[in-house]
Amino acid sequence: MLPTTNSQPPFALTRASHVSLAVTDLEASRDFYRDVVGLVVTEETEDAVYLRGLEESSHHSLVLERGAAAKALRVGLRVRTYADITAAEKYFASSGIEHERVERAHQGPTLQFTDPVGTRMELTSSMDQVQRKMQNFDEFVSGAPQRIDHYQVVTHDVQTATDFWTGLGMRMSEYTASDGTDELWGTWMEVKGNTHDLVFTNGVGPRLHHFAFTVPDASSLLHAADVAGALGFGEEIDRGPGRHGISNALFLYLRDPDQHRIELFTTHYQFIDLEEVPIRWDVSNPKRAQLWGMPASRRWFFEASEFPDSTLHEPLLHANPQTLEQFLGVH
Repeated sequence: MLPTTNSQPPFALTRASHVSLAVTDLEASRDFYRDVVGLVVTEETEDAVYLRGLEESSHHSLVLERGAAAKALRVGLRVRTYADITAAEKYFASSGIEHERVERAHQGPTLQFTDPVGTRMELTSSMDQVQRKMQNFDEFVSGAPQRIDHYQVVTHDVQTATDFWTGLGMRMSEYTASDGTDELWGTWMEVKGNTHDLVFTNGVGPRLHHFAFTVPDASSLLHAADVAGALGFGEEIDRGPGRHGISNALFLYLRDPDQHRIELFTTHYQFIDLEEVPIRWDVSNPKRAQLWGMPASRRWFFEASEFPDSTLHEPLLHANPQTLEQFLGVH
């Protein structure tokens, strides 16, 4: 069933903002995101590394934290003002949503909560500011990521996740559904005017499938692939380069030393005007994920990063997507 966006949400979300990962080798992960991906290191401490894109003036969009096990710690969104943090607290309290006000380095008021399908989320209204490097072209290395754009979360219940987030003001730009129906298998939702800030897809969840940064152009994707190969990470190219049907973006997926997945992609089309309606894709249509080339591998479809202390649930809808191995007849 298609959701209805709440045009007067209880607080104002503005964009995808930052993601926090637990990594088992902090130095190796720092080197990967700096040298193979091309992110900027803003700050390092004994137990954390803060990184950002070249365009970003916020202190960080990716936080790596030293941990005993690789986990997706939190998915971060920005709200407009401090008043939205207090409004979110009131809303979550009245709705029975688990939440907690916390102190996070270099962030303003921060509220952590768990959504109804188990996604570990974090809201903040401000961050320390640093110098943008968008014209420091001598520092554009590898894919030269510009800014964080979105997240994709695997969930056992796409409908519940979608209803919750559209209730908070997100708009669905595209979706996949059972052939000939509106039974939701995946939803692409936005608040900032392109096709998505937050995506939910059907599968064992809750798990973070990937987080994504924009790059300047197609040549940046190819250069990132070349750099990954040159630095010994060629086998960690998880998918691509290719072009998605959904969102129309060129993409490249990479796995870090702990197998967290990052996407580099060229930016999406605009989805701003309220009269625009979501684009629907049959779940059986392979062009939804790849307009040209072969399907993704088994690991792209079925592997993702778990959240700490989360109970995994089998999906309500069961699918058998065609994998690269099936396409090639490889077992």
